Formats: sequence, C-alpha cells, structure tokens
Amino acid sequence: MRVCGTCPSKAKAKRGFVLIVLILIKKIISLFLMMLLGVLLVKTKICKAEDSKVLSALSIYLIMPCMILSAFQISYSEKIRNGLLLAFFAAVVIHVFLILFTSLLSRGLHLDAVEQASVIYSNAGNLVIPLVTAMLGKDWVIYSSAFVSVQLFLLWSHGKALICGEKKPDLKKILTNVNMIAILVGILFFIFQVHLPDAVNDAVDSIGSMIAPIAMLITGMLIAGTSFRRLLSYKKIWLVTALRLFAVPLLVLLFLKYSGIASLAENGKRILLVTLLATITPSASTITQMAQVYGKDADYAGAINVVTTLLCMVTMPLMVALYQM
Repeated sequence: MRVCGTCPSKAKAKRGFVLIVLILIKKIISLFLMMLLGVLLVKTKICKAEDSKVLSALSIYLIMPCMILSAFQISYSEKIRNGLLLAFFAAVVIHVFLILFTSLLSRGLHLDAVEQASVIYSNAGNLVIPLVTAMLGKDWVIYSSAFVSVQLFLLWSHGKALICGEKKPDLKKILTNVNMIAILVGILFFIFQVHLPDAVNDAVDSIGSMIAPIAMLITGMLIAGTSFRRLLSYKKIWLVTALRLFAVPLLVLLFLKYSGIASLAENGKRILLVTLLATITPSASTITQMAQVYGKDADYAGAINVVTTLLCMVTMPLMVALYQM
C-alpha cells in the first residue's frame, strides 16, 4: 500500500490550525469574563459607570505608551526587520483601503463620524497583544506593534479629526501625543538596539500588560451604565456591527490570503495572521475613550464597542478558521 509522504505534515498542520482556534476561543472567553467584572464593579456600587472615564485617561496616556515601548524591546535581526516591513506594509494598505471604503459607504448609508470610526478602527491596541501572546508566543508580538503603530498614528490624526469635527488634523498635536512619541522612541530603540535597564523594562512591561484588562473593565462599566433597551435603540448599530465584524474582516482576509504578499518575508503567512487578528477585533475602545475625553457621543461609541465585543466571540474564530484553511 502506498503511503502519502505529505500526510504527517498535513495532520500536523491540521492540529496546529485547531490549536490556534481553540486558544483564540479560550482567550476571548477570558476577556469576556474581565468585562463581566467591570459590570459587577458598577452593579455592586463599588464604582460608578462614569469612573470609566478615569480608566480611559489612564489607558490612553500611560498604559498604551508602555505597551508600545515594551513591544519594541527585542533584539534586531534581518528576519525580524523584513517581517516588520511586511506587517507595516499590510497595515498601511489595509487602513488606506478602509478609510476610502468607509468614506464611500458613508455617502450612501449616511454614516456619522462615530459610525465611520468604529468601522475603520479595530480594538487591536487593547486585544491583539494578549491574543497573539496566547496563540503564537511573545516573539510574535513585535509584528502586532506594526499594525498598532499605523493605527495609532491614524487614530490620533484622521480618527480624532473625524470624531471632533476638525477640518484639518493638527500635526503638532499629533506628533506631541504621548502615544506617537512612544511609537517613534520604540522604533528608534529597536533600530539602534537601545535596551532599557532591567528594572525600568520590567516596570514598563508590567504596566503595558494591563492594556487588555483595563479595556475590558471599561467596556464592562459602560455596559452596566447603559440599559440594553437604550443600547438597542440605536438604529444603525447592527449595520455598523455587520460592517466591523463581517464585511471588513472578509475583505481584509481575501487580501492577505490571496494577494501573494506573504511571500515577501519568511513566515509571511503567520505574520499576516497577526495582522488579520488585529483587523478582526471589535471596534476600538479608544473611540469611546476619545469621545469621553473630548465630550462627544461616548454612549453611542460605547454601545457599538459593547455589541461588537460580545459578538466577536463568534466572528473572530470563524475568520481565523477561514484564513487557516
């Protein structure tokens, strides 16, 4: 009887595929439980729903910069450099496409600023690093920082201008934003191999690792402060959810899987899996945090974040499974 030499490798690939999907589901459930703790904090009157604004400020101005710096504290190599360039290229193409795609959609569907931002920007900054760490290992986190860096630049330029109704982004404010400074410093540290002292690096890494729990607590506190009747009263919330969790991920998945760019770097398919994970997360909680900080429609932004966060437990494993097939 003839034995197929590729059978063991196919079986191994299948096991790896199943393992990645199972780890993703487990991690999403873990994040969901963190969100429930945020609900309990408000329901038991330990905190008020409005207290989430303080946590939002902490997340934006302290935790996220630490997370960015920590991600770039790795040893330089040509392999990592090429992988980063691929991840940066994919992130730029995806964001430019999404901005143009959503701009065209908004004309026909009459999407407002919060709805457009919620379709374009994912919750990658809060969720992708713990997901990548759990699924692929800490060595792969650096590639998620490429997507997060591109998204943060656009969030604090295009996204902020969109939400605040600014006609033209203030370049000075963008470049002096603490998150943008963290990105630039992180890239320079990586290129010139500047490593923080152990005690400092440990502190930065510990604070940065709080990003996912804080984000989910904020989401839970917003859920607790919003009645589901009111949450579901927003007429376009399901349209925005469908665009964020189905239309955008499917379009990006087709691009990453069939464009052939994975061949530009070693382990390109897995690097682009990290990019896909960053794209298919729920709407960015930073939009809600921005709306809170700048006095905009935070309730609606929070409602979109809540609904997409709840439903991503189904859509994210589905998209990863389609990519891995």
